[in-house]
Amino acid sequence: MTRKQLTRRDFMKDVAAAGVAAGVAAKAAGAADEKTRTRSYNAEMEYRRLGKTGLWVSAVCLGGHWKRINQVIGSDKAAFDRNRHEVISRCLEVGINYVDACMGGEVMAYAKALRGRREKMYLGYSWADKEPRQAEWRTRAKLMESLDAGLKAAGLEYVDVWRITMHERGGRHSDAEAEEMVAALAQARKQGKARAGGFSSHDRRWIKKIIEKHPEVELVCTPYTASSKELPDDSLFEAVRKCDVGIFGIKPFASNSLFKGDGSPESPHAAEDDRRARLALRYILCNPAVTAPIPGLISIHQVDNAAGAVKERRELDAAEKAELRQATDEMWAKLPESYEWLRDWQNV
Repeated sequence: MTRKQLTRRDFMKDVAAAGVAAGVAAKAAGAADEKTRTRSYNAEMEYRRLGKTGLWVSAVCLGGHWKRINQVIGSDKAAFDRNRHEVISRCLEVGINYVDACMGGEVMAYAKALRGRREKMYLGYSWADKEPRQAEWRTRAKLMESLDAGLKAAGLEYVDVWRITMHERGGRHSDAEAEEMVAALAQARKQGKARAGGFSSHDRRWIKKIIEKHPEVELVCTPYTASSKELPDDSLFEAVRKCDVGIFGIKPFASNSLFKGDGSPESPHAAEDDRRARLALRYILCNPAVTAPIPGLISIHQVDNAAGAVKERRELDAAEKAELRQATDEMWAKLPESYEWLRDWQNV
């Protein structure tokens, strides 16, 4: 069509199309700006939106547990404090910007490690022994009492995420107890004590029920291992997407059952275990409904290895899939009896 043949209708179509394109571009630019404004942004790290919280967190985050840390530092308390400080420091350097503390000891340790740089990392908080796993802590008032006491003990003014630790089998909670939990999250947000709120549970059917019933829930901590798969029908992740809920995947390595070695740097299996960890993280990140896996990392080396997984090609090729399948077969074969419940998370 020549310039002379261009009609007013054609011109308006072009203007409208340009406007839509500009709007899409502006929206994309806005999302990019949000990512780069996140805490401890690193261009080599991937960031994902944590559901309707609006927070952008690193594709791999730091879990609060430090299992087998004695293999790295021994049992010295001063060495432990240095280790947690150094691990946090390395996380900040590579762009890992969320730490999930779910026990009183973890809250105290990470609050200490973050002292003087609190605004550089998002802090997820739970004080599990004073939350609804214990019958006396199942009302809004008692949960707020627990939060206030925990903040004071740790010297914190607020937390970025309060993810209340519910009973592993969430269905054991009554509807009234769930409503008390949601009410506590709302009060904490209103009072500025938590920027975002959710809960942890090992019961996928109950999680689905709660997030569909209570839009106030913004995120969930729940298991997702190196062999978990999304169910083709009635999956938890259908509800996660529909309700725009962020998901932190706990137990990505099935309580270290994925590994051959003992976690020590001198282990003859150290290099193979590093590779297994990266394969597992890459596999989990292939499910975009999982915001981030949150492995416990006990050394600077493990932080670098986890960050390295994000930089590698995402999809596993045929040989890598076979390698991970063999590793997870071994993982299930030696799973401790106390973690047999993880088998329920092979299909989610």
